[in-house]
Amino acid sequence: MPKSKLLIKNGHVVDPASGINEITDILVENGCIAKIAKNISTSGAKTINASKKIVMPALIDMHVHLREPGRGDKETVASGTMAALKGGITTVLSMPNTQPAIDCIEQVKVLKNIIKEKAHADVFISAAITKQRAAKELTDIATLKGAGILAITDDGSSIDSDDLMREALKKAKENNILVICHCEDKTLSKDGVVNLGFTSTRLGLRGISKESEYRRVKRDIELAQEQGARAHIAHVSCKESVELIAKAKKKGSFISAETAPHYFTLTEEAVLEFDTNKKMNPPLRSQEDLESIKRGLKNGTIDVIASDHAPHTENEKDIEFDRAEFGVIGLETELAVAITQLIKTKVLDWPQLVEKLALNPAKILGIDKGALKVGSQADIIVVDADKEWVVEKESIVSKSKNSAFLDQKLKGIVQYTIYKGQVAYSNNTD
Repeated sequence: MPKSKLLIKNGHVVDPASGINEITDILVENGCIAKIAKNISTSGAKTINASKKIVMPALIDMHVHLREPGRGDKETVASGTMAALKGGITTVLSMPNTQPAIDCIEQVKVLKNIIKEKAHADVFISAAITKQRAAKELTDIATLKGAGILAITDDGSSIDSDDLMREALKKAKENNILVICHCEDKTLSKDGVVNLGFTSTRLGLRGISKESEYRRVKRDIELAQEQGARAHIAHVSCKESVELIAKAKKKGSFISAETAPHYFTLTEEAVLEFDTNKKMNPPLRSQEDLESIKRGLKNGTIDVIASDHAPHTENEKDIEFDRAEFGVIGLETELAVAITQLIKTKVLDWPQLVEKLALNPAKILGIDKGALKVGSQADIIVVDADKEWVVEKESIVSKSKNSAFLDQKLKGIVQYTIYKGQVAYSNNTD
């Protein structure tokens, strides 16, 4: 068979794993990176002119709700991975709060079959910590690890019992598997729907205190340290959580953390018009919290930016604020929001952003991705960082349209998403 070749010319290549941050070329052959050098010349290659564009490893989103099995009306593996490609993402970690939950080897097999038949990108699986995510009985973590899952989490719920969480972390340590912690003390958050404070008072809505998050962050970190387990704190939203994570890292713990684009872009004031597309859990916090999240990203306390892509149907969102589902989509906007809010404002530089969106998620999940290495699978994106666009409902690829950034002007579009050496998505506006 003839070799398939792709040559990316004259792009500003950013790859913190190898220390590359310069204008150079990348040659792809048969799905893998064959050469990275200046002035590559080859015959028979499809050529992409990446002049004045950023070329970087494709993104890895380690917090995605694909809703299959059970809720294909919200999202499917097929539609979710197509949305991911548009956002420059070629690898996602699916969350287990499906219907039924991914809590046993049989359900892992069901999802693996869907992925094999329908996925347009690489989908890795996380499984539940407890059966049916009911926080009463642990799943068979060893068997699930053997089935190929990368992490365990009851995402969407937190485990209230200290003893059960301790046992989960002990089993995770024994099986060398990552625990992703949804940190929420429901005795404190109760039936809240927005951040507790000025906005909740003004709107007459029940508030969710920051304490409901950071008290559980503190507990989960302490239990992880006690057991020597790897714990990843999901969707960090407040200043106190950032401070607790920073302290844990100084002790040398196996603690990592993520935040989502809405937490470094929007504050609780975004819900003043009762827009349910601004309703998520944890909720949007104060300006002080937002600034703390940015500092945490800058100084390395927060390792990862993940979308927490949570699709919901219109009839689950277009209702009274109290009754609307928590969660927003984010696969198609996370890179552009990060460019707009972090690169253009000089909070992060390009190598730091690539670390948050590609290299660090790969390291935390233990997968050989997130870098531009000769011989590795060619998952690469070409980005026009200056191109402005508006997030329009009609252009959203995801099955659900509940974006917190609808009608917002953002900077940065993905021109090409290259997956396994092939152009899987193109939005070339040259």
